[in-house]
Amino acid sequence: MEIAALQMTPVKMHAESHLGETKAPEEVKSFGTYLTDALKKTNALQLESDKQNALLAAGRIEDVSQVVIASQKAEIALQLTLQLRNRAMSAYQEIMRMQV
Repeated sequence: MEIAALQMTPVKMHAESHLGETKAPEEVKSFGTYLTDALKKTNALQLESDKQNALLAAGRIEDVSQVVIASQKAEIALQLTLQLRNRAMSAYQEIMRMQV
């Protein structure tokens, strides 16, 4: 018996306002796209922090607060990413423990 994959498509609403405020429907992103974008942003923040640290070590930055802010942004993004991963793994393990 072959099992077909679920086709999870979001519900699209088609309504027009008589006041003219209805916009054209926006393209809906998938969860994987959101996840990929978030990981790319986290990586970009990490690379920016590394760049700022290298410039500070070379003596090319006068304002140390820029380096600290970039470092904290990267740290917070990394912590959020790790917590999301931990929650996803926990949810997966909980589902795998369920008896059918």
